[in-house]
Amino acid sequence: MINRELIRIKVVQLTYAYYQNGTNNLTKAENELIYSLSMSYSLYNYMLMLIVAVSKEMRHRVEVAANRAKRENTEPPATKFVDNRFARQLEDNLMLLDFADEQKLSWADDIEFVRKLCNMVEQSQIYQEYMQEEEDSYEADREVWRKLYKAIIQENDDLDALLEEKSLYWNDDKEVVDTFVLKTIKRFDPANGKKQELLPEYDDEEDKAFACKLFRATILNADQYQRYMSDASRNWDFSRLAYMDVVIMQIAIAEMMTFPNIPVSVTINEFVDLAKLYSTFKSGGYINGMLDTIARYLIDCGELKKAIDPPKPRRF
Repeated sequence: MINRELIRIKVVQLTYAYYQNGTNNLTKAENELIYSLSMSYSLYNYMLMLIVAVSKEMRHRVEVAANRAKRENTEPPATKFVDNRFARQLEDNLMLLDFADEQKLSWADDIEFVRKLCNMVEQSQIYQEYMQEEEDSYEADREVWRKLYKAIIQENDDLDALLEEKSLYWNDDKEVVDTFVLKTIKRFDPANGKKQELLPEYDDEEDKAFACKLFRATILNADQYQRYMSDASRNWDFSRLAYMDVVIMQIAIAEMMTFPNIPVSVTINEFVDLAKLYSTFKSGGYINGMLDTIARYLIDCGELKKAIDPPKPRRF
């Protein structure tokens, strides 16, 4: 699950915090980076557990309504949603159960929020259409949860506030984690039963080493990289750069210099996108031009042994 896009985000956050806090303890900061990444994986599992928590609460509601209907000799409630095969499979998933038990994760202390979410589900058009559909298939069961997640969980200010209270590490993670949850829902196959594999913590075994190596190169070579910025910025007003812009370019140069297999264009595009997310309105275009200039400067100086792809038009 933890891919290089998420790693770059975390390295930007932790590098900025490293300089702001002024601790100068690189080992501690590196451990903080790895812990921060692990917390992203915890959030991924926690969001999957929210689907289970809503399903269980909805089942409880149906059981209460069924008992009342039996006492009053009225029509029992429909059970289609609580019998949802995807949600049942997720509830029994061995990887999710093991992770929840190991990390002591649960939605039990936030049952009022879960109930509020259930109300939103019941009131949604997605739920109403699903309950009225004649189609009865695993694919329909899985699809309704994909739609509900996007409509009710992905964009939910109350949920964002609740997660922020639980962990400062989750402040900026949910948007990325949501994409992984939706990917996981789509991957579920009834043939796999409770042994359905969730996304692994790291997409590639080398990515954890990539995170540490990028962070260390950024910090240890800071003076050198900032000289590159200064030397290459004669046509740019380097003194007026936002501090976050400097941090982002410093990390981008570290990636260019440290990882020969990553094309320059990929590095520039990734960090331009991060600049648009974390810095000023004009930062994307400014950093795009600066990094291209710096890369060409380093190649001309023989410091960087990479080719630069022809520039592609970008919209800022």
